[in-house]
Amino acid sequence: MATTFSDIAIVSCGTMRMELQHLQEEGFLNSPQIYYTLPGLHQNVQELEHQLVKQIRKAKENYRKVIVVYGGKFCYVNIDDPMRQMQQIIEEQGEGVVRIQATHCMDMLASGAELEGIAQEMAGGEPVWWMTPGWVKYRAQVFDGWDQGRANENFPRHTGGAIVLDGIGYLDSYMAEDPEKFLEYVDWMGITLTAYPLSLDRFKGLLAEKAEVLNS
Repeated sequence: MATTFSDIAIVSCGTMRMELQHLQEEGFLNSPQIYYTLPGLHQNVQELEHQLVKQIRKAKENYRKVIVVYGGKFCYVNIDDPMRQMQQIIEEQGEGVVRIQATHCMDMLASGAELEGIAQEMAGGEPVWWMTPGWVKYRAQVFDGWDQGRANENFPRHTGGAIVLDGIGYLDSYMAEDPEKFLEYVDWMGITLTAYPLSLDRFKGLLAEKAEVLNS
């Protein structure tokens, strides 16, 4: 029997909007409503917490079951209160609210072992800057406040380049539709930017796992 999300709302980081819409279009995700926070809020955890709690409360006004699509320790790092973690925020929202088991959006698409394998295959094991399509599309939000100097400090040390875990064919269409913008992005990063096509099976599994918990 197929997993159903028919009475489950989703609250997600906007970075994963394209993947979730893809799962809706293909018929896997029949959730009645998806609420998004702005992409890139891992750089401003106070605003992340504010928007996340606001969207969960909005979802709970209409639905008893809510799945949160957010990573854990890599998405929420509160330097002002290091003991506070994402799981605490979720638990404070009460019964019927669960979060998928992933540390960040890359982990939603590929496991740690899979990432190691991809790095070996694509970059000979060199350090890789991992991305999802949302990191490309929502560049202005994800890299808000990054000037060229900060880019130069961070990207070039990843000698294996940037790899986009692309389960929706986004990067190919982006390069075809706006090659100049794509090249400008690569130039800004100072490293190669390559798509790695993969299925969304892991993401589906993480969502289905929590739907089954809520539906049991």
